[in-house]
Amino acid sequence: MFEAIALMCTAIDGDTLACGSERIRLQAIDAPEKPGTCRRGRTCVPGDYHASKAALARLIAGKRVVIARNGTAAWGRTQANAYVDGRNLACRMIAGGWAVYQPRYDRGGIVRKECGL
Repeated sequence: MFEAIALMCTAIDGDTLACGSERIRLQAIDAPEKPGTCRRGRTCVPGDYHASKAALARLIAGKRVVIARNGTAAWGRTQANAYVDGRNLACRMIAGGWAVYQPRYDRGGIVRKECGL
């Protein structure tokens, strides 16, 4: 795992943050895609893209997000666990029904352990 830093971030969608110029992909979750963007041959998470993005935006609004980087995800995004007020954002998104747990992307089982899955 890389160092943890605290940043002000914005929600790009329900599983991705923009922290300055860096894109952070939340580890081990998948959220609904923007309408019309689910690529052919891919199974996309069902649900409301706008509600998922809004939920993540509410969770980080006005807060410093602690980013614990642990690699690189698709499209050059940083793969990381992200925390607000000491709570893993992936856990909060799963608990709220705004994202689903994807165990194959859970490096070291961190999300499973922290979320009690």
